[in-house]
Amino acid sequence: MSQAKPKPPSLTLQERRIALEKAQKLRKARAEIRRKLKEGELSLSQLLTQEADEVIARMRVDHVLQSLPTVGKKTSDKIMAEIGIATSKRLGGLSARQRAELLAFAQRFEDKKEA
Repeated sequence: MSQAKPKPPSLTLQERRIALEKAQKLRKARAEIRRKLKEGELSLSQLLTQEADEVIARMRVDHVLQSLPTVGKKTSDKIMAEIGIATSKRLGGLSARQRAELLAFAQRFEDKKEA
């Protein structure tokens, strides 16, 4: 017995355009945050302690970590495995323990960078 896949809601042209514009704005905002992390204008600690908004909450943890200077895919995978964060996890979906451990890592990372 095959089940029919649910169809996405049918949107008018106007609704689709609005949704696309919103998605573009969110992508640009996430890219700007990653750029600031890469250039050191924003620290991971500052990002994690900010009031969570839609942009920050939807950022994938691995992408955020890889935006840090000297952190690549292997290092971010290692950090996430040590903390117990799934590779597909987003900042908004972190548990209190995961967020606290990621914040502790961020502070160690920033202290090491300053030394």
